[in-house]
Amino acid sequence: MLRYTLMRLGIFVGCLVVVWGLVYSGVFPRGLGDSNGMWIVLLALLISAPISFVALRKERDRASVQVVSRVDRMKANLDANRSQEDVADDATRAQGQTS
Repeated sequence: MLRYTLMRLGIFVGCLVVVWGLVYSGVFPRGLGDSNGMWIVLLALLISAPISFVALRKERDRASVQVVSRVDRMKANLDANRSQEDVADDATRAQGQTS
């Protein structure tokens, strides 16, 4: 999961550098007033999203498999804890009835 996040961040930073260079060289228009920094960040996000979607497909699938396995493991642990509580509760009730 960390690997996917770092790769996604790397693609964004690369797009940010390219967009910054294109804006300051005059290829892309500058933002209005003080909004130039926000314009560059938004444009970099807009460009990096489809690139990440296509380029990181395999890594995203790998990360989702890890997330699903963690969720399944947590569900199994919760079910095991729940069944232990039921056994302990049944044992307490059985002791209360025999006394």
